[in-house]
This record gives sequence, C-alpha cells and structure tokens, in this order.
Amino acid sequence: MTACIAAASVVAAAYGNYLGSQATSQVREPRFEPTDFSAGHWYKGNTHTHTSETDGDSSPEVVAGWYKSHGYNFLVLSDHEILLDLSRVAHLEDSTFRFVPGEEITGKFGTRPVHLIGINISRALKPLADTTAAATIQRTVDSVLAAGGIPQINHPNFGWALTEDDLMKVKRANLVEIYNGHPLVNNLGGGDSPGMEGVWDYLLSHGKRIYGVGSDDAHHFKAEFSPKLANPGKAWVTVRAPRLDPSAIVAALDAGHFYASTGVELDSIVVNDQDMKINIRQYRNFKYTTQFIGDNGEILKTTGDIAPAYHLTRALTYVRARISDSSGAKAWTQPVFVIRGERQ
Repeated sequence: MTACIAAASVVAAAYGNYLGSQATSQVREPRFEPTDFSAGHWYKGNTHTHTSETDGDSSPEVVAGWYKSHGYNFLVLSDHEILLDLSRVAHLEDSTFRFVPGEEITGKFGTRPVHLIGINISRALKPLADTTAAATIQRTVDSVLAAGGIPQINHPNFGWALTEDDLMKVKRANLVEIYNGHPLVNNLGGGDSPGMEGVWDYLLSHGKRIYGVGSDDAHHFKAEFSPKLANPGKAWVTVRAPRLDPSAIVAALDAGHFYASTGVELDSIVVNDQDMKINIRQYRNFKYTTQFIGDNGEILKTTGDIAPAYHLTRALTYVRARISDSSGAKAWTQPVFVIRGERQ
C-alpha cells in the first residue's frame, strides 16, 4: 500500500511539474525587429529633381550647385527618359557631395501618369505599358531592377493616377513618395481620395514593406521661390549610411535606413526590442509635437518631448513617427516592424 501511495505521489509530482512548465511556457511579448541606426553617418539628399535637359529651367551645373551650396550630401538628377552624363558635373563632387545616377521614367496607363525613378541605374530606360495600372508599374519596377537600380514610385496622387489597390499589387518596390514638393501632386488627398500618409498606412497595415520618401521634384530655380512653384529645398531624405557613395546610399534607402523631412532634423533614432527613441535637433526656440502611428493610421501616442519615445505594449504590424515643429515643418521616420508574440 505504501509503495502504491509513493508511486502515485511521483506521478502527481511529475504531472504538476508538467502543468507548471506549461504555465511558464508563455507567449513572448511582441517586439520590434532589429533595426540599427547607430552605424555610419547621416547624409542629406534629394532623389527627384529636374534640369534644363528636360523640363527644368536651369542647367545641371546650376541645379547641382544649388544643392551642394545648401548643405546636401547627395543628389539624383532625375530628368525624364535620359540618364544624364554625370561627367559634366563631376567637378562638383568631393568628400561632402556625391551624385547618384537616376532617371524619371514617365509612363502612362491610359491617361493616368505612371512615374517612377530608377535610382543608380546603369542605362537609360523607356516607359513600358501593360493591361492594368499595377502591371504598368510592375514592368517599370522590373526594368529598373534589371538595370541594377532601385525603384521609387513618384507622386501617386498626381492626376489621381495610382490607388492603394494598384500599389498593393506591386512587388519589389520599396520606396514611394509620401511628400513631393511640386504644387500639383495632391499630397494631402481630397474628396474620396486619401492623402499619401493615409495611402502609406494602408499599405503598411496590409503587410507591405514600403518606405516613405520626401523629395522636391524641383523644376524652378530661376524664378522667385513660391508655394506655387516647384522650387528646390521643399523636402528631402536624410540617410544613415556607412559612407558617402552611391552603393551605400542606395543600400540604405532600400533598407529604410532614413527619414524624410520638410524641415525638421533628427539627431538620432534608436530602436531596441520594445522601445523606439528619437532625438530631435532643436532649432531656435521651436516646439515639437511627435505622434507615434501604428496600424491603420492609429495615433498611439502624442508627446511634446524633444526626445520622444514609444514603448511597445501590444501586437502591432508597425510603428512610425511623424514629428511636426511649431512652424509647420515635418519629419517622418520609417516604419519599424513588429515581431508578433511567440511561445518561449
């Protein structure tokens, strides 16, 4: 009898240990994907601008000189359907300023403009057509990749050309303009058409990994600088890269290691397992408002701190930040994607 009781006790203990192990086998908290913004340096650049070689009002030398003299570190001279011979402006390059080859490929689907930039391509490309808007974009994306570059989808709301559904169907395109400095591109949307931040959140919330670019789309360097003109200096990207050369800049863009801006500058972005921290560069006595944004554009947190932070407490698809200063300028960080909870 004693032996039976002892055996039963052993079984009960073993079962209790099993239940205990099940109880401690918990679902791990959601966490941010590893994202490193610490290595390298910040480089300011513009991926979309035009010269008198197509529809700009100034020569490549004048255009490039403007960007260099205003503190930019790299520039894509993206004229339509030509790959500019950069040897004519090579004398402007030095340790602080580099060119990245590029072209704006200006196709159409019916009457709808389908414009992409091939960044760091090896040859000039022609617009390609197909049976749908999405397929038209895809053919151009594929041609850019085949030419060794990366594609940037330009101003989707220009001519109300590209919808959320069109963009969802496109593969292997990691960059889309969420802010374009041209006055006719409808950044903010209108009527039943969402603004570009809304489009971006839709794409991210439905599982697409795509990064938001700010660019000038500059055409006008000679006339007065006005909201009604496509002047330079209206929007840019600041890239975190190990060195200032085209391959490093392009790799950082493609990986989302940058922020977009119309005036707000950041000193650092730090991401660990469950925290996203930003240090805003103080300008004069400006005040700043940061909104951390998640799935479907939900505002997760709003703060006026100069060093805003967000702690991840629930399962999301992504978190990004929009920083606004008291003069109306903005910066947008790229989304940091979330690894959902998993059993430990």
